Order: sequence, then structure tokens, then C-alpha cells
Amino acid sequence: MDWLNILIQGALLGGLYALFAIGLSLSFGIMRLVNIAHGDLIVLSAYIALVTINATGLGAIASLVVVVPAMCAVGYALQRGLLNLTLSGGLLPPLLVTFGISVIIENVLLELFGADIQRLHAGTIETASLQLGGIAVGAYPLVVFATAVAAIAGLQILFYRTALGRAFRATSDDAETAELMGIDNRHLYAVAMAIAMIFTALAGVLMAIRTTFDPAAGPIRLIFAFEAVIIGGLGSLWGTLLGGMVLGLAQAVGAALSPTWQILAGHIAFLIILVLRPSGFFPRTRD
Repeated sequence: MDWLNILIQGALLGGLYALFAIGLSLSFGIMRLVNIAHGDLIVLSAYIALVTINATGLGAIASLVVVVPAMCAVGYALQRGLLNLTLSGGLLPPLLVTFGISVIIENVLLELFGADIQRLHAGTIETASLQLGGIAVGAYPLVVFATAVAAIAGLQILFYRTALGRAFRATSDDAETAELMGIDNRHLYAVAMAIAMIFTALAGVLMAIRTTFDPAAGPIRLIFAFEAVIIGGLGSLWGTLLGGMVLGLAQAVGAALSPTWQILAGHIAFLIILVLRPSGFFPRTRD
């Protein structure tokens, strides 16, 4: 029963990692953009929530009404004003530019907030639990996991049931032909990044409730997101959820064996899957 509990907790942790990875998966799947600043944008979302809570007295979850629009605006402006200029030069220019953005975000947050560790509080839901067959399952991890599933399901509907989704898929498959058919790629890419920032905002606030954060917390979140995306398969949203669950399960098992093994176990699982299935479980990208 103890191991069953460990596996359940690990799978639920995977929901948070999937939320970390959704924005990264979208930016690569649509624009072939590897966003090195993704982890720092997650942390930026957490700090925007912190400022919102201190300024307005809103709860942590309620702060999303401010954080989500703010991050959407950041994403649109960043893509339209800067990142679009780097896309024609291959993978290297976006890597370098987003690395610079990462450094800037981290240092600005450090200057404004210092190096102190922060955390958001959401009240009784943090400690509430449900009894399922003799196993106590935390209510908050269940909410996070359900949010990840709902987010991916919503994106599936967007991509396959709407005109905007068809435009995204057409641009992803052949950007030049899509532009000849009247699609404004620059605007579409900015919209895609704005949508990606919705899930980055969700991930940042939900992460900040579950664990502590500081200005230097971005790179490890980027690594978790990257590993989840690669395990699931580039371009596959449901694969991203599976990748997050695999990563969470590996970390939970590692922590059960030894507390010092938690993070390492996730990295080892990632490397094993990378060797056995280099393209992940459900790859959707084209060469």
C-alpha cells in the first residue's frame, strides 16, 4: 500500500510537470522555437502573483485573473517585437536570444525581490486530502492534475475544432505556404506565444502554492519542462502529460529509496528513455 501511495503521488506530481511543459511544447510545435527563458517566465508568473496578492489582498488562485492577462501580454509583445525576428535564422538565434531574456528576468527579479525564498498560500486546500481505498490523496495535487488534463483537452479542441487551430497546424506544417494563403505568420506566432503564456501563468501560480521559489528557480523548471516534452514526444500534447507523469513517478520512487535520489532519479529516467526512444513516446514533428 505504501508503494501504491508513492506511485499515486508521483503521477499527480506529473500533472504539475505537464503544466510546466505545455508552453514549451506549444512554442516548439508551432514555431520550432526552443525557449530557454521558459522556466524564468514560470517564475516571473509566480512573482506577478505575489505582487498582486500583496497589492490587492486577493487569494493565490484568484490572482490568476491578473497573472494570466499580464503573461499573455508579455508573451505577445515578446514574440511580436523580438522573437519573430530570430525565427528565420534556424535554431541558434532563438536559443541565444531567449538565453539572454532568461538572464535578464532572473537578474531583474533578484534586484527587485532579493534572493529570499517565497511561497504563495491557498488556504485549507493545501492540506486537505481525500481517502481513496485507505490511501490519503492530497486535494491540491488532484486539482493540479485535473487542471493539466483540462488544459490539454482544451488545447486539443482548439487545435482540431477551430479555425485558429487549423491556422496553427497549417503554419506549423508549412509556414511559407500558409502565408501565401493569407495567414499573417507574425501575428499568429505572437498569438501562439500568448496562449502558451496562459499555461505558463497557471504553472507558475500552482507551482508557487505547492513549493517555494526564488529568482534563480527558473532553470530547474526549464529542465523539468524539457524532459517532460522529450519523454512524451515533441509536438504531442497528451505525450507531454505522459512525460510529466513518467518524470513525477521516477522522482517519487527515487525519493522513497533515498531523499537525495529524488531529482537524480528523474534525470536517470529521462536519459534511459532518451536512449531507448530518442523521439519520445508520441512524436508529432516532421524532419
